Amino acid sequence: MIRFILAFVATFALSAPLRAAADIQEVTSPGGITAWLVEEHSIPFVALEIRFQGGASLDRPGKRGAVNLMTGLIEEGAEDLDAQGFARARDDLAASFRFNAGRDSLSVTSRFLTENRDEAVALLRKALVSPRFDQDAVDRVRGQVLSGLRSEEGDPNNIAAINFNAMAYGDHPYSSMNNGTTESVTALTRQDVVHAFEDTIARDRMYVAAAGDITAEELGELLDTLLGDVRAEGAPLPNDADLTLTGGITVVPFDTPQSVALFGHEGIPREDPDFFPAFVANQVFGGSGRQSRLSLEVREKRGLTYGVGSYLAVYDRAHLVAGQLASANDRMAEAIDVIRQEWAKIAENGLTETELNEAKTYLTGAYPLRFDSNAGIARILVGMQIDGLGLDYVKTRNDKVNAVTLEDIRRVVKRIYRPDDLRFVVVGRPDNLENVN
Repeated sequence: MIRFILAFVATFALSAPLRAAADIQEVTSPGGITAWLVEEHSIPFVALEIRFQGGASLDRPGKRGAVNLMTGLIEEGAEDLDAQGFARARDDLAASFRFNAGRDSLSVTSRFLTENRDEAVALLRKALVSPRFDQDAVDRVRGQVLSGLRSEEGDPNNIAAINFNAMAYGDHPYSSMNNGTTESVTALTRQDVVHAFEDTIARDRMYVAAAGDITAEELGELLDTLLGDVRAEGAPLPNDADLTLTGGITVVPFDTPQSVALFGHEGIPREDPDFFPAFVANQVFGGSGRQSRLSLEVREKRGLTYGVGSYLAVYDRAHLVAGQLASANDRMAEAIDVIRQEWAKIAENGLTETELNEAKTYLTGAYPLRFDSNAGIARILVGMQIDGLGLDYVKTRNDKVNAVTLEDIRRVVKRIYRPDDLRFVVVGRPDNLENVN
């Protein structure tokens, strides 16, 4: 019966989007823990999002993949519950916990019914304060990670990412994949997992948000119960990455009829005053949909690919203007030439007034659709906190988009689109394409 109720709640939440200009409250618990809250009492359901800054970038030297492995083990037993006991207790409560190690943060996503809130919080607290990391669980989850790594060894997209990151970030943690390598993960010990837990799960880099059927007072009490005993301090956060990309082409030979490519160069940080003009410009240049310039020129007009796009890659310790492409081996060289031409064209000419207005209409219209569930709202609120955005950002974001002018665009595109600095990493057997440094 409880499972049925949770399924109904999830369906109802997705079918009843909240307005974008949500009433966000800042809540401080009696113990001093801060969170952002959007109350929504129409359904008996709460979504809670916790983010610990640092994530996989806090792997210790020589221990790549330890944070990722540890994240997969948090639910595999805690305090008096082994892995099966923890899973059974969670399922009996119809609660959902999800843990994920990203490049810059470790996220904890939880959902639970109001009637089971206290029990669900008590169970999640065990995982965040006293995970067991039993050796049999370590061995089992390590096997799952290794299986995934072996599968990725034959994925051209993964090979491209590995090589691009290595070229981009030097000796920074960003230079290797979050889940490590078969060699590094095989060598990890239970103690490495414990160290990863101690380094990452800590209150000094914690951000929290909640959305749903809970009041500010109730959330304050929940925060102290759930997080009051979490370790106070973790490992120091990493330094900024020194971007080591230079212009050119790197070909990684791989037997496949279709090559894939990643490309990019230095971008713009999220806190830069010119970020919104850059954001709008990229929507026109290589953003979502088939109407972007890259899609029109590379896909629609010339049929060189089924998909191409660009994006602003904004990380805590680095930022890029980047993109991706897949094309037949005999057409990749031409596709790269077109991308370079378009890169130079936008830098020189900017956007048309029609392009700017259409981008604004799309971006402002699409933004409220992101607030389609309590879980989505909680996730957005945590992201706003990490990015240093104010409580009023949800209400002012579209105004910032609409304030972008053609003059702003012309200034910014000359700064951030630099065709001579583009580095392409191509995986495949592309015709008429060689390494260029």
